[in-house]
This record gives sequence, structure tokens and C-alpha cells, in this order.
Amino acid sequence: MPVYIALGANLSSEDDAGNSQSPAETFSATASALEERGIKVTAMSALWQSPAWPPGSKQPDYINACARIETTLSPRKMLRALHSVEAQFGRRRTVKNAARPLDLDLLDYGGQVIDAPDIEIPHPRMLARSFVLFPLAEVAPNWTDPRKKRAITDWIARLPLSDVMPMKRL
Repeated sequence: MPVYIALGANLSSEDDAGNSQSPAETFSATASALEERGIKVTAMSALWQSPAWPPGSKQPDYINACARIETTLSPRKMLRALHSVEAQFGRRRTVKNAARPLDLDLLDYGGQVIDAPDIEIPHPRMLARSFVLFPLAEVAPNWTDPRKKRAITDWIARLPLSDVMPMKRL
């Protein structure tokens, strides 16, 4: 069953030795941290750069990617594991939309639809985010939204040009 996650970062993190690592290096190390928790990355998109949100926040640009993964964890355990990895790389949940060294979002879990107070799948805001849809299309070109049954290419075509123009594939 295909499971997809989004990765994002606009701050450096630290490795186990206390050395600073770029978002790209953090993403690479994240794959190992996920595997330690029973989550295997089977495909990773290219890196994409996008402006921080909200506009005018004066944060560094984000680096984004999406991964296809394999796991036997339930969706809730998977989400807890993602939060654990974020914390391992220095994520502190303080202010909404704050800059961060790692953000991991559970986008889709085998096409399931889950609406609960503690988890919502597919991710509730993913279809309006170019920084999610472009990398997701690389690892899941045939992905279809399980709610509205629309192809990923349809969702990309609906994005406002103002969201698409600043996107840059690295």
C-alpha cells in the first residue's frame, strides 16, 4: 500500500556530533531516522525551493520534497513517528508557521480517508500547496485524491499562478 509524506525545512539542523547540516542533508539523515522507526523510504523526489509562508514573514525559503514509504505502522503510529523524527532534528512546536529545521507531513496512507480530531488523511491542506504537489507528482505521478477522485495533474492545474511561479526545482 503506498504511503506518502512531505518533507520541508528552512533552517539548518544538527547531526549527532553537533555539526550544522543543510535541509538537504537533514532530509538524507531523516531517511535513516525513519527506518529506525519501521518506515522505509522507497522513493524520494527532487528538492524544491519555495518562499516561506505567510508572505512577508522574512523567513528563509523552504526546501521541500516528498517521499513514498513502506511501513506496517498504523496511520496514528506513523504520525507519532514522524513527530518523533521532527523533534530529533530540532523541531519545536511553538508558533504556527514558524521557521523549522524539519517538518514531516503524512499526506496519504494507502488512499484511506480518515477524519478524526487527532489525524486527518489525506492531509487537509496538501491540495492547495504547490510545494507539496510538485514533488508528490514525481514520486506518485498517478496519485488520485481519495476524496474527490481527481488526479494530481488536475490539482496542479488548479493552483494559482502566484503559487506556481516562485517554485524552483533544485
